[in-house]
Amino acid sequence: MVIDGHNDVLSHLHEHDAADDALLHEGTAAITVSSAKAGGLAAGLFAVLPPVGDFDIERTTGGYDIPLPPPVPHDEAVRTVTALAARLFRMLRASEGLRLVRDIDDLDACLAGEALGVILHFEGAEPIDPDLEALDLWYEAGLRSLGPVWSRPNAFGHGVPFRFPSSPDTGDGLTPAGRNLVRRCGELGIAVDLSHLNAAGFWDVARTLDGPLIASHSGIHALCPFSRNLTDDQLDAIAGSGGLVGINFDVGALRADGGDDPDTPLERLAEHARYVADRIGVDHVALGSDFDGATMPAAVGDAAGIPAVLATLEAGGFEGDEIDRIAAGNWRRVLAASWR
Repeated sequence: MVIDGHNDVLSHLHEHDAADDALLHEGTAAITVSSAKAGGLAAGLFAVLPPVGDFDIERTTGGYDIPLPPPVPHDEAVRTVTALAARLFRMLRASEGLRLVRDIDDLDACLAGEALGVILHFEGAEPIDPDLEALDLWYEAGLRSLGPVWSRPNAFGHGVPFRFPSSPDTGDGLTPAGRNLVRRCGELGIAVDLSHLNAAGFWDVARTLDGPLIASHSGIHALCPFSRNLTDDQLDAIAGSGGLVGINFDVGALRADGGDDPDTPLERLAEHARYVADRIGVDHVALGSDFDGATMPAAVGDAAGIPAVLATLEAGGFEGDEIDRIAAGNWRRVLAASWR
């Protein structure tokens, strides 16, 4: 059974005005109840993302540098995220076989095959007010993971731009409100995600959070010099906190040339997993697909293709117990420590 660290299924369904029971119908999204069952997907972090606006990466042979999108007004973020969350709750009511994961018992039930687990994640904290009053409300609604920023600035910090080749050291880190947000997430039991933070923001979280550092969908900078990928010192800090790296399936975060080619072999993904395991240990390797949010390797496609990823990891030298930890065990341990 597999726990996946990131997907954009909810935004995909919202953009297509899908029916409330869309996840019961094959082909409506990269993750459906049936494709999850076929791929052994027990649970995943389902992202809710404030509006992105006009955003497209135009890759060239020399790389790319996409300016940070402008900040999203708080009221607009609240409207969008509330609509996405309402769609999720309607889906949960309309779709037998889905379960909102609020605690480790819920997650274990999903790992036992009772339902496809939905872990609610905010990819950017724009719908949270700087006084953090809304954070408690969203926690009660089921929020269990949060990234302070997407790749743009907000009241809590500065996201890392989409840039290749580039270091993640691209500007300022968390604001005072951002540090308060991280502390309060730790108190409530909300996992904090680092995947769209720049280097300064990463280190601000590392100094502020009393809990595991999580990069839910990231690659390795030494293998692909993408601004969102993790450097060796960041990997070391993640290991020191007991955290993990969800290896991104996005081909642009895997390839040494940063290209967007769906024919990228799965061996590139296995190389990123192996790099993390060799540097900081297999207990810090997990999966973070980015289904419906990025270009997937054609050999994966959708959730039904996850076994091909695990088979490639096995062919790359990971053994049975190690595969189990990468597939689910490491996510379960880190989420249990974050939710405490």
